[in-house]
Amino acid sequence: MKFKLLLAFSFWMLVMAVSCNKDDISFDAPSQELSFSRDTVFCDTVYHQVRSETYAVKVYNNEDKDILIPRIHLEKGATSLYKINVDGKPGYDFKDVPLRKKDSLYIFVEIAPEAAGPQAIAEDKVLFQSPAGQQQVVLFSVVQDAEFFIKTPTNPNVLTSTTNWTSNKAKIIYGDLTIDQNAVLNIQQGTKVYFHKNSGMKVLSGATLNINGTLANNVTLRGDRNDPAYDTIPKNWNSIKMSAGSTLNMNYTRLFGGSRGLELKQTNATINNSFIHTFQEYGIYSVASTINAKNLVMNNCGESAIGIFKGGNYDLTHCTVANYSDLLHSYNRNGLYASNEWTNESGTKEQGALILNVRNSIVYSDRDNSVSFEQTPGQQFNFTLQNCLIKYSGTSEAGFNFDTNTNVIQSLKNQDPLFVNYFAAKMNMRVKQNSPAIGKGSTTVAVTVPTDIANVSRTSNPTLGAYQYF
Repeated sequence: MKFKLLLAFSFWMLVMAVSCNKDDISFDAPSQELSFSRDTVFCDTVYHQVRSETYAVKVYNNEDKDILIPRIHLEKGATSLYKINVDGKPGYDFKDVPLRKKDSLYIFVEIAPEAAGPQAIAEDKVLFQSPAGQQQVVLFSVVQDAEFFIKTPTNPNVLTSTTNWTSNKAKIIYGDLTIDQNAVLNIQQGTKVYFHKNSGMKVLSGATLNINGTLANNVTLRGDRNDPAYDTIPKNWNSIKMSAGSTLNMNYTRLFGGSRGLELKQTNATINNSFIHTFQEYGIYSVASTINAKNLVMNNCGESAIGIFKGGNYDLTHCTVANYSDLLHSYNRNGLYASNEWTNESGTKEQGALILNVRNSIVYSDRDNSVSFEQTPGQQFNFTLQNCLIKYSGTSEAGFNFDTNTNVIQSLKNQDPLFVNYFAAKMNMRVKQNSPAIGKGSTTVAVTVPTDIANVSRTSNPTLGAYQYF
């Protein structure tokens, strides 16, 4: 009995001691302004009823005393499109928030808005009120109305007839979207197409994909993570797969940020005035296809900007095929790879003839060779490099001799094209005023593509690549 009384007394004394220690903490009103890790939270583009990623703001108490922040709240209160979490508690209005001296707390911000039109601005403020004065952190987002294409066990996500996509709503794709045999998808100017992680598009045999951007209103196809950090990261989505017998027409399109850009298998493709960049493997992966490309700009692809397998027919005119990447430094990073051979899905090797013409173009990278050709004995491998600027170090890796091969015509090697900026974050693939590419193009070739990707005339003194220097 005495032991039980002693144990109970000891427990009571411990509780009292803890209580007394807790009561000894004294929180005062702030006498100085708080400081923040950022004064504006820009949530970038978000879509109708889709929750954004979570953004964090740190709030710092720089005083030598513990404080109670009298009030932290959203200016628009319960009607706000934003949601906040203050130090682990969700809500929109918080009173007497404690913050120890020289310490900090987190405020987490997200938005899941409803769009009132094709595109709008969502704004609010997190307000901090204290005797030291009112402070604020501004919340800002671009909100787009969106149309969703979601593949589920009961919805195969297939377009079975001619379909027109316009810019009035962003298109968000979850899983694969399939364009059925003989169907047509027209993507009109200014349209934005976003692919969720592990999502892509499949264009079946006989189907047609028309991407109809303009100089003023490009079509954009990319991953659905819109924070600027994702603009320079590959593998955010899968690819656009074009089946045998399908057709692609692409004009003024920006395609970036996936595992592969275009996967073409015995496809007829016309690609003009477009920018393809930042893919884990290939920007264009082509098997026995026919491609006619003019004013095409490429960069930042792991294996090769363009990978050609099992031959095919290719005409690349006034193209800038570059490949620079710090992120993908362990990959091959060719500008242009071409082979007569291809290993199919069952592991069997297939071969085909190749005709490749590259004219008035730049093919350059930060590797020793930007071009790599692998000819299969007995297979036709015809190529022409006319009035091009090529990164080339020798025959062993490139597969041909630049200096003696008669298929290399009036071309330059290993002269830095001097791009304005080839880094993914601020990519500008124009050339500087002292570039060796200026004035080196064939005028006969240039008149077949009389304006550059920015609609500048190049019929005289043509610059190599997609951009005319002026």
